Amino acid sequence: MSRKQKKMLARILLSALLLVAAVLVPYHGIWRFFLFLPAYFVIGWDVLWKAVRNIARGQIFDENFLMALATVGAFCTGFFGEGEYPEAVFVMLFYQVGELFQSYAVGKSRRSISNLMDIRPDYANIEKDGVLCQVDPDSVKVGDIIVVKAGEKIPLDGSVLEGSSSVNTSALTGESMPRDVGVGDEVISGCINQSGLLKVRVKKEFGESTVAKILDLVENSSSKKAKAENFITKFARYYTPAVVIGAAILAVVPPLFFGEWSSWINRALIFLVVSCPCALVISVPLSFFGGIGGASKKGILVKGGNYLESLSHAEVIVFDKTGTLTKGVFQVTGLHPEQCSQQELLEAAALAESYSDHPISRSLKEAFGKEIVPDHITGVEEFPGRGVKAVLDGKIVWAGNDKLMKEAGISSRPCHLVGTVVHVAIDGKYAGHIVISDEVKPDANEAISALKKKGIKKTVMLTGDAKEVGESVAKEIGIDQVYTQLLPGDKVARVEELLAETSPKGKLVFVGDGINDAPVLSRADIGVAMGGLGSDAAIEAADVVLMDDKPSKIAQAMEISQRTLKIVWQNVVFALAVKALVLVLSAFGMANMWMAVFADVGVSVLAILNASRALTVRRPD
Repeated sequence: MSRKQKKMLARILLSALLLVAAVLVPYHGIWRFFLFLPAYFVIGWDVLWKAVRNIARGQIFDENFLMALATVGAFCTGFFGEGEYPEAVFVMLFYQVGELFQSYAVGKSRRSISNLMDIRPDYANIEKDGVLCQVDPDSVKVGDIIVVKAGEKIPLDGSVLEGSSSVNTSALTGESMPRDVGVGDEVISGCINQSGLLKVRVKKEFGESTVAKILDLVENSSSKKAKAENFITKFARYYTPAVVIGAAILAVVPPLFFGEWSSWINRALIFLVVSCPCALVISVPLSFFGGIGGASKKGILVKGGNYLESLSHAEVIVFDKTGTLTKGVFQVTGLHPEQCSQQELLEAAALAESYSDHPISRSLKEAFGKEIVPDHITGVEEFPGRGVKAVLDGKIVWAGNDKLMKEAGISSRPCHLVGTVVHVAIDGKYAGHIVISDEVKPDANEAISALKKKGIKKTVMLTGDAKEVGESVAKEIGIDQVYTQLLPGDKVARVEELLAETSPKGKLVFVGDGINDAPVLSRADIGVAMGGLGSDAAIEAADVVLMDDKPSKIAQAMEISQRTLKIVWQNVVFALAVKALVLVLSAFGMANMWMAVFADVGVSVLAILNASRALTVRRPD
């Protein structure tokens, strides 16, 4: 409990004691007023001050104004009879108990998110003159070498220069399985070094590091409100003035015809207490905040309540193939030369692709296994989605797919193996082809099955691979529809077509690796990126980031979204129903101040308790 909460609790206890004492003292009339006044001011002075201050600023119709008007009015009715002194004190007392409970619940939600995102490093170890010094991570520059001891957080992104260890990535991915790292491996900030000593060369400043980007993402997620949150904000803006005007009419108009001013004023005061929209204004944002926090705990970063809400309306899920449904780790599985040896075929393809960082290019260079000397390579020209052309020692080499061969006017040969086929031509003559295969992720089949159980109407896969490769993967994991041999621009066009097919309320979700899918990620209703343990492109391009690259987490994100929306509307319906009932009863004189207290503070407490459930995340069915 915070210091502020402890002070509030002390005020509540003191006011409660003064209230009990005032009730037990057998005084009447004006003395009874002065007996209850200390108890009221002890518990309500801050509400009265906030109401006066907000009125001076032009912010009249808020909960402080309603509570101040209702309780001061209840005191004033004491001059017309026995008065409502105990009720006035108790209303304010119970209201402050509700505020304390709200503060505790919100604080608990924030602490839960703060704890699960407690990845901000406090220091970095830098070696100076043979001595380790602790410095602020902000002061470390790119290229500096930091030392990470066992049990310490990795403070900045970099690559391992010396040592080997197991790294705990649970704060980023939600997974408890550690990852082994050694010399040459990339490590990211926010992870915990579990065993050995690591020396790491820093690759990014702290402001650009993974930990800084993720913390900024989570901390600012509340700025993007869901439709339900915006609805409640607008609703409260018009609802509060309406009930104040209604209460004023109830206090003034009926007594002009029926008399009994004290009775009608009392009804109006009860009407005011009931009308306070605390339950809605507090619980709805808290529900979305809890949902985002619960998702973060599972390694699912949602950039705002609007995206969390939209996920519950998903109808079509579109997947990129490489790096999303497959591991994106390509290996050469077939060499089929025609006018040269296997080694010559592989060498020509690897040298031609040497300037590209595409996964297929990397696999060719790894299979070649020799150092590539760039002096022999000139005139490199890339053709997006098709391949490359290069001049090797005066010979023109084409390496790519069927489309590239057709453009070059070269007749290629089909292959009986399933995989990505790289055709190679040298000086206009077909030299053979190389087969490269990618492995489907272990949970890809589970992901598609879980999504269909969640009510997804269609699953689609988009890929630049050959028809045989794309259809083979789609059939293996149960994808409904597949489009192959697509260029980056073609993927956007296909998404446009699929968007036109969705219902007015339905949403299209695109899932990609976040590196080369930025145009499609931004065009879809919701872009989901495979975080790759925090790749910059993924975090910046998408609306939702899966930090452990598991497609099965999409179904879990939908489960969190649907459950959060369910909690939100439970609170809205329950709060409005109870308030409407007690408002009607108070207008007809059938409700007392105690019922009003329940309709306001009691409903708020129950709604906050219900909203807190959004923080707990269940496993998907």
